[in-house]
Amino acid sequence: MEWGALRLDGPQGTALIRLPQHRVFEDIAPRVIALPEGGWAALVVESDLAKGARLALYTPKGLHAATPFIGQSHRWLAPLGGGDLDGDGALELAYVDRPHLVKTLRVVRYLPGDPVLREVAAQPGLSNHRIGWSFIAGGLRDCGAGPEMVLADGGFDRLVAARLQGGAIALHDLGAWSLDASELSLRCR
Repeated sequence: MEWGALRLDGPQGTALIRLPQHRVFEDIAPRVIALPEGGWAALVVESDLAKGARLALYTPKGLHAATPFIGQSHRWLAPLGGGDLDGDGALELAYVDRPHLVKTLRVVRYLPGDPVLREVAAQPGLSNHRIGWSFIAGGLRDCGAGPEMVLADGGFDRLVAARLQGGAIALHDLGAWSLDASELSLRCR
């Protein structure tokens, strides 16, 4: 799914952000993320015809912060969401880099005033999207012990919980992967 514009409705009114012809917003839907300095941003995937995709935060004023583009056309990433993933008070954002090829979970950090989302951890062998799906499987959950990212192993055999701890990603097996198990795992039992 691709769009050339993003409409943001907020307390100060509506803002319409249009991308140049060689770029699109390529995702299921924007995700609203609270910013640590106050206010909010839309977490989106922005793709460039020549440079591929990047994760970006847009506010009604425009581009707020982003990762570098992947660097190759027709390459995508699949977001999991964002929040304080390691309890340090900073905002981290999680996504799978090229979920069909590279299959690497990446966590980037947003710091107020810095326009670059900087990687703090990566873990290969994980995915949350298959070619042809109109949705992204898994996401973020917090069942009382802190936030964790829920996704599949690279072969979609196992359901995995991932935590950001001490600058690394720790994995915990949640059992056999199925679409139903993936959706149920986001609910705390």
